[in-house]
Amino acid sequence: MAAETYAGFWKRFAAAIIDGIVTAIGMEALGDALDGVANLLGLLIGWIYSAAMESSPLQATLGKMALQIKVTDLDGARVSFGKATGRHFAKFVSALLLFVGFVMAAFTAKKQGLHDLMAGCLVVNK
Repeated sequence: MAAETYAGFWKRFAAAIIDGIVTAIGMEALGDALDGVANLLGLLIGWIYSAAMESSPLQATLGKMALQIKVTDLDGARVSFGKATGRHFAKFVSALLLFVGFVMAAFTAKKQGLHDLMAGCLVVNK
């Protein structure tokens, strides 16, 4: 068996630098994946919170309850989870249009934003 030689400092140092770069790239990729998961989780939580609360007997999120307002359908009845889901995701359309969809609530007869119109909902005082 041939005698082995020991790796010198500079080779080991260079290897550590390469490993550091590989690890940093891996961590960045993992961080991006985790950010994506966190963003997806945030969307999921926002949707479930909004749709579940607005379709519940309370008909309101905590913020709406604090201001004593609630979400109804066009007949004043409680909305289904599906309708509340539609209203929630229609808010993205309201936001995409430079938030004009939200501002519409100041100018429509029934104070409906674009997302309310799309979902067939009203927000009323309790």
